[in-house]
Amino acid sequence: MPRTVLAPFAGYAADKYSKKTIVIVSQLASALAVGALLLYSASVGLSLPAIYTTTALLSVSSMFASVTFSASIANLIDPERIQKAIGFNQSALSIAAIGGPVVGGMLFGFVSMNVFLLIQIAGYLLALLLEATMNFKLFSAKVEAAADDKKSMMQSMKEGVAYLKTNRVIMVIVSTAIGLNFFFSALMIGLPFIAVQQMKVEAVHFGFIEAMVAVGMLLASIYFSLRKEVKYPLLFSKRALFAMSIILAGLALPLMLDMSYRANVLYFIVLMFAFGISNVFVNTPIGVMMQKDVEEEYRGRVFGILESMAMAMMPLGYLLFGLLYDSVPAEYVVLGSSLCLIGLVAYMIRPNIIREAYPELAAVLQKKPVH
Repeated sequence: MPRTVLAPFAGYAADKYSKKTIVIVSQLASALAVGALLLYSASVGLSLPAIYTTTALLSVSSMFASVTFSASIANLIDPERIQKAIGFNQSALSIAAIGGPVVGGMLFGFVSMNVFLLIQIAGYLLALLLEATMNFKLFSAKVEAAADDKKSMMQSMKEGVAYLKTNRVIMVIVSTAIGLNFFFSALMIGLPFIAVQQMKVEAVHFGFIEAMVAVGMLLASIYFSLRKEVKYPLLFSKRALFAMSIILAGLALPLMLDMSYRANVLYFIVLMFAFGISNVFVNTPIGVMMQKDVEEEYRGRVFGILESMAMAMMPLGYLLFGLLYDSVPAEYVVLGSSLCLIGLVAYMIRPNIIREAYPELAAVLQKKPVH
């Protein structure tokens, strides 16, 4: 909820104020929030209200840092190496997704909760020190205008929405991302429901299945960090989205075929590995495209709107698909969701949008052969 409601304000702040200051203050706020929980735990003891309050504060601070960083990549990295930077960033996130639960579980078993919180505070402070060394204006082309200082926050945010409406290709990307997050909920709810409840996959094996998403993302991220930049990212991501739709439909296969327990587990492992790869194949080229195509003075507001709308669709998707899985056979839910996602992608990223995004590609496709 905090991320959904406040993301547009974070985008406004990223465009209006110093990005470096916002990131550093956000990390400091995260450290202070956990520090307050540590003091409360040491004096009174942990309680659910204290944990929920800290979680909400961390959600807000991390969202401000995330949106600001998203709007800053093109300022930190030269245009030729943006794809490599996004690839390395995805690799780091994937390593954290794989190793974080392992390290966290070990610490939880061997140290007290207060030591656990101290380690988390140290992590935030280390990140703060590293971010303090970064130049957020290294590749900035933004020209500060005195008139911007007189605009109210609401006027500035309306300008961000107006900019989206005038840039049809970026608007299509944002709209597709919103729909993708909605149907992504069908997989997030469907995977544990089908694997654990219906196919009776054991908890240990299900852990391996979920881990394969991060492994696939890691390998795909390394691939993007090494290869040359994708020439037509929107077309590339469209094909990856169709692959993701097929993977979603693939959840229904174990329900329709009589496979052994081992075959089911191996199938889910391969499916989630492929999903992790396709996820990066969708996000990385589009991320590079948005860094380059969205004008710097609007970048924070565009990413803020994207964050807000995408996050808003996930709880709605969880609620709807949770009800559907309880009342409709699961194979119908995933197959129907897959068809809807294919239809959404085919309509939103239709050929005339591709031609509008890449006029030079349209010219090649329309060129008649010489007889």
